[in-house]
Amino acid sequence: MTETAPLRLAIVGLGTVGAGVIRLLEVNGDLVARRAGRRIEVVAISARDRNKDRGVDLSAYEWVDDMGSLATRNDIDTVVELIGGSDGPALTLARQCLGQGKPFVTANKAMIAHHGLDLAREAERTGVALKYEAAVAGGVPVIKGLREGAAANRIMRVYGILNGTCNFILSTMERDGTAFADVLEDAQAKGYAEADPTFDIDGIDAAHKLSILASLAFGTEIDFPDVDITGIRHVLAADIREAAALGYKIRLVGMAECEAEGGENVGLFQRVHPMLVPTDHPLAHVDGALNAVVAEGNFVGRLFFQGPGAGEGPTASAVVADIIDIARDEYGPAFAMPAEWLQRQVKADAGQRIGRAYLRFLVKDRPGVLAEITAAMRDAGVSIESVIQRAQHEDGGVLVAIVTHAGALSCVEDVLRRLGGSDSLLGAPMVMHILD
Repeated sequence: MTETAPLRLAIVGLGTVGAGVIRLLEVNGDLVARRAGRRIEVVAISARDRNKDRGVDLSAYEWVDDMGSLATRNDIDTVVELIGGSDGPALTLARQCLGQGKPFVTANKAMIAHHGLDLAREAERTGVALKYEAAVAGGVPVIKGLREGAAANRIMRVYGILNGTCNFILSTMERDGTAFADVLEDAQAKGYAEADPTFDIDGIDAAHKLSILASLAFGTEIDFPDVDITGIRHVLAADIREAAALGYKIRLVGMAECEAEGGENVGLFQRVHPMLVPTDHPLAHVDGALNAVVAEGNFVGRLFFQGPGAGEGPTASAVVADIIDIARDEYGPAFAMPAEWLQRQVKADAGQRIGRAYLRFLVKDRPGVLAEITAAMRDAGVSIESVIQRAQHEDGGVLVAIVTHAGALSCVEDVLRRLGGSDSLLGAPMVMHILD
């Protein structure tokens, strides 16, 4: 290998992923150098706690308390941010580095979802790279796949399982028949879920990732606020049993489509929602903490990406892949095209979409309740494909599960409005769309 000046890094954030990046570069340093065309050297590090044991030897690296100073140091070529958070220190550091013309690598999906467009514009203004492969699906190279491998295609739809915590919980409930709360507690004990799991189980983490994928897939501006989000905290073990009896598995699916008319995009649909996935669909076989993404292109057909969506090794692998690109001087726009060419989209009317749905009601055990539900569905114009009614001994109620024929989803919403004041219901109904 021809001797070339090394690429000098500063790593900010030394949690699981930051320590993993250092460990990967120590173990695979020679291989990485051969693939990058020059050596990758960590020059400086920064984090909140200087004395914490991170399981790697940090004595060879300069400790920096003022992370902002890294943006202007001439002995640092690229800054790697692994501290997280949509705003605060991470965003300040990103703006400082890109503004000073210093390439920037991040695993921060929240920051990219909220501020990625502005950061991409700044990177283009100063002519440097903004890289974020690790922000979506951990070690799965889906960002590169969409930005580079599928660049010649019009992508019609992108969807998938984007949160490993939720997938672990749902697939464990499916395997063991355990209640959501018990599986969540076990997931926290095993480190699959945070002490405060809100971002994961309420679908926010998956929505951050979906908004990034949608921008890459469709050439649209990131629009996180318009993602419709429903998490998994209200999914019952009974729902999973009924889904299995119908030939489905329940997965939290992020889905985005950009409606086109005459070759122009006219509406962006983005939704994160528990869905019934047919057992013969590839997503039905994604278990545990894995992630998977499906992209459908007009020439390439269906692409399927699957792998570990989090963890030290997979995420560090994605971070270092971005560093290798920078070492090779392989830049390119952050969102596959110049930021000024990304189209601003209106939010598509989800109610006009045609599809089937699973509706689950917990109701009082008394005559006439099923007739009340089916009458509301009749009046809303919803056609019923199948009905399941089962006693629920633990609460004295009855579970009613209904699968609809294909129809406008606004009609399903109308059913819920019609039943909203009914004293027959024990709690709010659960609606899950069916992936057809």
